[in-house]
Amino acid sequence: MEWSIGDDEKRYFSEIQINDNIVELSSLLSNQEIIPLPEMSLVKGSKPNSILINISGESRLAHVIKVQDSWWIHLDGRIHIVNRHEFGSAAITRTEGSLIAPMPGTIIEILVKDGQRVRQGQTLIVMEAMKMEHKIQAPMPGKISSLTHKVGQRVDMGTVLIEINE
Repeated sequence: MEWSIGDDEKRYFSEIQINDNIVELSSLLSNQEIIPLPEMSLVKGSKPNSILINISGESRLAHVIKVQDSWWIHLDGRIHIVNRHEFGSAAITRTEGSLIAPMPGTIIEILVKDGQRVRQGQTLIVMEAMKMEHKIQAPMPGKISSLTHKVGQRVDMGTVLIEINE
């Protein structure tokens, strides 16, 4: 199985073993290199959406939610997003000017056209997510080089909505 962490394009391949409902991470590879790991195992917690993570004999409680092929892991006051990929699938190409959907939602307004010049901070797209409107703004001045979605279209979190080039 291949994994990535957050928006990082780097892919990891893991081997796991399951013994008596305990999941043990036995190896982790990236770019054909073995990444050294401490002894690590996971056990389902006593409460829904919880797991106990044991790292080198120290247990920690984490809360986990699965959203499509991503696992949102709340551990030690931080949220980590681990994405599962089909083995050998291509990574999503993002550039400095890529604007991505911050969460799943519906595009309700597109305020620019392909090829249009925009200024930094200009609202480009408005999305509805979690019963709120979210304005997607230009992080830099530039020209719209890719606009691939339409009003009314649902998008997943992490989907590239628009590309801006200088």
